[in-house]
Amino acid sequence: MANIVLASQSPRRKQLLEWAEVDFEIIVEPTDETYPDNLDPGNVAIYIATQKAAAVKYKAPDKIIIAADTIVVLNNEIIGKPKDRQDAVKILSKLSGSHHQVITGVTIWNKSTEVSFSDLTDVEFHYLTQSQIEFYVDKYKPYDKAGAYAIQEWIGVVGIKTIRGDFYNVMGLPVSRVVQALEKMK
Repeated sequence: MANIVLASQSPRRKQLLEWAEVDFEIIVEPTDETYPDNLDPGNVAIYIATQKAAAVKYKAPDKIIIAADTIVVLNNEIIGKPKDRQDAVKILSKLSGSHHQVITGVTIWNKSTEVSFSDLTDVEFHYLTQSQIEFYVDKYKPYDKAGAYAIQEWIGVVGIKTIRGDFYNVMGLPVSRVVQALEKMK
């Protein structure tokens, strides 16, 4: 049985930890993803990640828990997951031709230590046509993704002009920082 728990149902976070050859199991509990209004975006992501870790602590009290939350920020506005197709198209239209930040907050907890941090990646999209946006939304249905997109899908391949920072952070987990933090906790 793994000594590490991933408190996330994200297939992307699961895949990234598998690529890093981290032995883990998944335990997820429903978590309220609201946050206090006075938090800056980096702390919003950490706050939600901490809530996710806290929700599974009682199920795995002797294990290391990794929880994360990813947000997209455009002009100081946090852009969450789209509600529906129309919202996804609207979000991607706003991101088209613009710079935005992807921030992932991470909390790693064990019985004696809690480490929290956020990682920020700057992303710039090319201008996207309405038909490109609609094609992506209809084919990939990005309704479970902050900012209505996944960098590793078609829109990332054809739509992203520049990226400054950790690519894997945009996928949902700054995995190299997570692995470094895990090494310090062993």
